[in-house]
Amino acid sequence: MKKSLIALAVLAASGAAMAQSSVTLFGIVDAGYAVGKGSLSNKTQLRNSGYNSSRLGFRGVEDLGGGMKASFWLEAGVNNDDGSGAGTSNNNQSLPAWNSADGKNSAINARNQGLTFNRRSTVSLEGSMGELRLGRDYTPQFWSETAYDPFGTNGVGTTIAAFSGGNVGVRASNSIGWLSPSISGFKIWAQTYMGENASTAAQNGDGNGIRFTYDQGALSLAYATSTVNTSASTAASTSNKTSNFAGSYDLGVAKLMAQSNLTKNTGASDTKGSVIGALVPMAGGTFRISMSDRKTGAVEAKQTALGFVMPLSKRTDLYTTYARLANSGGSAVALNGSTTAANASSTGYEFGVKHAF
Repeated sequence: MKKSLIALAVLAASGAAMAQSSVTLFGIVDAGYAVGKGSLSNKTQLRNSGYNSSRLGFRGVEDLGGGMKASFWLEAGVNNDDGSGAGTSNNNQSLPAWNSADGKNSAINARNQGLTFNRRSTVSLEGSMGELRLGRDYTPQFWSETAYDPFGTNGVGTTIAAFSGGNVGVRASNSIGWLSPSISGFKIWAQTYMGENASTAAQNGDGNGIRFTYDQGALSLAYATSTVNTSASTAASTSNKTSNFAGSYDLGVAKLMAQSNLTKNTGASDTKGSVIGALVPMAGGTFRISMSDRKTGAVEAKQTALGFVMPLSKRTDLYTTYARLANSGGSAVALNGSTTAANASSTGYEFGVKHAF
């Protein structure tokens, strides 16, 4: 009888503990047929992540009581077109190639690292004062770039004005972030990240970012800015500073989006970018439309993109996108792996399927 009571007590305690914590397996597999055409060469390929980035992840949360929660998030990029994993960077720097002295290849080869948790690798504590997040994470300025792009910075239609944060244009390793609670629609995301350099070396890869947002009903606004040190020596100080302002408004019949980006690199001309676009629910799916521009001095590229997403279920979508890019001032940007001469144009299109689980 006593053994039975003890067993029941253990099971009850175990059930209570499990009820206050959870772990979720999640992911996306996205592949598409993609074609790029330029004045010098064309390219046809099977690509991944044309609509959403392919990934495999694990996340969990534990209720600590008193309004406190602990959580983790481990998310790996997957190149499902060839089965390889997406690479990562350990210190936010442009790294040298093979170093025979220590027998390490510091250069990042995105398809030669196996499966890495490159997309996100964080642990968090969350309470009434917000969330403290530690590890590899998105950077604040990139989150605005992708959130206000009708193509979500994926596929041939993605904005050409994004990814302007240097070596932390999308994510930063060794980051410490604080995300505030929402107060009347206002939120703050502050982040600092480290290149993990010796005190006698250049502080390459160190940086900070901050993002302010306002969301109320159909209106969404965001301003973000970041600065990362790019100096490779103690004798000179160089940096990349990028800022953007973005907004969207949901009319019901269409969601309008716009953003403006500015990047300042020490010793170089400023780069200015802009995006305007819309998501339009119609014909059982959603049309995606955008016009984006990037200009550094007289060098300029302009892109127009049109896409359509057709849901087959809550987890599976078909998508197609067409984009055309025009170069001027010596620009030679091309789409979908093609190459084009300076001041010539390029076009690209893709058809794909995305499944989420």
